Amino acid sequence: MHAPSVEHPNLLLADDDPVFCQVLSRALTARGYVVDMAHDGASSLRLIDDLNPEYAIVDLRLPDMSGLRLVERLKAVDDNTKIIVLTGFGSIATAIEAIKRGATHYLTKPTSVDDIVAAFDHKLQPIDATPADKPLSVDRIEWEHIQRVLTDCDGNISATARALRMHRRTLQRKLSKHPPAH
Repeated sequence: MHAPSVEHPNLLLADDDPVFCQVLSRALTARGYVVDMAHDGASSLRLIDDLNPEYAIVDLRLPDMSGLRLVERLKAVDDNTKIIVLTGFGSIATAIEAIKRGATHYLTKPTSVDDIVAAFDHKLQPIDATPADKPLSVDRIEWEHIQRVLTDCDGNISATARALRMHRRTLQRKLSKHPPAH
């Protein structure tokens, strides 16, 4: 753990991909942040309590919990913490839920470190959740619904499968695919 300083704000990076964390950590350190990493929810929760970070980058899906729980904990500890939620599988439902729970911004991977830093400073365009002129495809509507139920079940695959009345393996197969185009 690092001691935060006035010149160098502390940042929690919570993501289960160690290589991604190392690369992003180096880039953020070069931009003046003191970075502490965690690769699961439990370690992240301990760091939140120990560090009270000024900034956080949280993966939506961690091995042991939803990143949305970390967003809530970060905001409970310090409402001024700026939080970016990152995900490889973006959906309107999870973006809205992340912002409702206190995230500063929601970005989909891959993204650049410059976009992340800009999002902390609100220099990126806000999330546009207005409906498009063209209706969503049936596959996209299904994807959005699955993401909403998964969020409601706090990332628990078994509970989500039960709620959707779907076999767990079928749900896992659907989640392993990339989101369908709008």
